[in-house]
Amino acid sequence: MATKTCETANMSNLYDYVRHPRAAELQANHAVQSVEMRDIEHPNYWRRLNARVGLRITLAVGTMWCAYIFGLIALLSLPSTIASGSLFEIVVWISSSFLQLVLLPIIIVGQNIQAKAADKRAEDTYKDAEAVLHEAAQIQAHLEAQDAALLKIMIHLENLVAEENKRRGL
Repeated sequence: MATKTCETANMSNLYDYVRHPRAAELQANHAVQSVEMRDIEHPNYWRRLNARVGLRITLAVGTMWCAYIFGLIALLSLPSTIASGSLFEIVVWISSSFLQLVLLPIIIVGQNIQAKAADKRAEDTYKDAEAVLHEAAQIQAHLEAQDAALLKIMIHLENLVAEENKRRGL
């Protein structure tokens, strides 16, 4: 009985797997976090200095304690503003002294919370993509094993048919 191979069985390779370049990149990298984008490790001295100063100011101002302090500072000027009796002065105090001063740290606190949530979502999405990539690789391996099994079955059937034809004299 002659053993057939894929080539002698006239079975062409139906599919050639080509790994997507992003899959290898995904395995080599990790999800980028907000903290990594701060430039405090940048090679340029001025950029590093600006990043550190900006970060420290943002971390100091971006707290609810700072919002409370700014609120108290704004309230210190409220009595003199009310004593002026000018509606314009009161509107200026509300918009400039109070709202801008108090809302700034509150907005920074909110942005910090949103950045943490975005980092968590990015990490989860990265893990999901990693899991999907792993599952796809498992499916690919399963399909390759099925291809090999089907090829063996096909070759075995072709050999049986050839033997039967030989036995019948065909």
